Amino acid sequence: MNIHPNDPCSPPRAPSRTVLTGAVLAVGALTALMLWGALPDEPWPRVVLDVVVGLVAVALSPFLWWSPRRTGPGPRDGAAALSDPVVPALVLAALAALSPAATPASTVATLEVARRRPLRVAVLVAAAGFAGHAVQALWRPTGLPLGWWLLCDAAVHAALVGWGAFAQARAQVVADLRERALRAEREQELRVREARTAERTRIAREMHDTLAHRLSLLATVAGALEFRPDSPPEEVARAAGLVREGVSAALEDLRDVVGVLRAEPDALRPPPGPADVARLVDESRLAGVEVDWELDGDLGRVPATVQAATFRAVQEGLTNARRHAPGSAVRVAVVVAPGEVRVDVSDDGPSPGHVPTLQGTGTGLVGLRERAGLLRGEVRAGPAPEGAGFRLTVSLPWDS
Repeated sequence: MNIHPNDPCSPPRAPSRTVLTGAVLAVGALTALMLWGALPDEPWPRVVLDVVVGLVAVALSPFLWWSPRRTGPGPRDGAAALSDPVVPALVLAALAALSPAATPASTVATLEVARRRPLRVAVLVAAAGFAGHAVQALWRPTGLPLGWWLLCDAAVHAALVGWGAFAQARAQVVADLRERALRAEREQELRVREARTAERTRIAREMHDTLAHRLSLLATVAGALEFRPDSPPEEVARAAGLVREGVSAALEDLRDVVGVLRAEPDALRPPPGPADVARLVDESRLAGVEVDWELDGDLGRVPATVQAATFRAVQEGLTNARRHAPGSAVRVAVVVAPGEVRVDVSDDGPSPGHVPTLQGTGTGLVGLRERAGLLRGEVRAGPAPEGAGFRLTVSLPWDS
């Protein structure tokens, strides 16, 4: 989060040397004006006292803001904590009891304490300032009656405490808002990273499902060529063309996935639809697998997420059948009913003389269960109840 130095939400910074110099000069000018007005009417001892007190007050003024210099290693860019203004404020309150020349510096000190310290500390410092000016009024009477002077003195110090407390509260609110903005930005970045991680995980599953399907097709075709080396040249050429197309498609899928991982778009590709499910069956038939395919209902009217899950269920079922039951007939049924899509893929087990061509890792079914679980669906996979073979049943609810 880039914050301009002049932004009100920027962090507090140590006063610059120019600001401090201007503040000290302002205090000195006010002190000089008070001394100048008192010179014609005061005896010389009091004049000397006023001059000394005024010089000491001006000398103490910088300690209200300046922090001590750092002598050890570390940054020296003014980021260290500012010095505590309480001690200079108390000294200036004591000086105010001796001479009105300390009044400007003591007033500024009370305001600075109220702006930077807790309210109870500011009230104590203001009480010390009030007491100092009350003592001053007792032995150096002014033109006002003592009661009015004390009332004005109390009102001024109360206003200084209120003004400083308001400034401190406003600064705290600004700091809290800035912290909230920074925290919200960090949380947003965390959510973005989590979303990217989830997207990468989804893409990895897509890659597994897609490539597993392609490679299982190639393995089936290659196994058929190995099992029937005496096939007619036309069938050999057709099988070789199917292998070439499958390899090209697998490479294209892999290139798309790698491109997605690099570019990090929001979606891998348009979700598969009914035509893509039929294409899976056609590819398996071209690879020599006997597939009995049945679609009952309009798959195009269900949500896209359910269509994608249906596609993955059929793909996983056909892939597992080619892996573990080569030579077996596969039955695929997709029934679109009101409120539910049911996918059923079953086989009769490996045919005699055929051995499984590939060993699976089981992650396909795991990913399918997670996908169905997100849709509040159910996946059942295991031996077929009617005898040999394997059966995959997926139920996917949807709002009809």
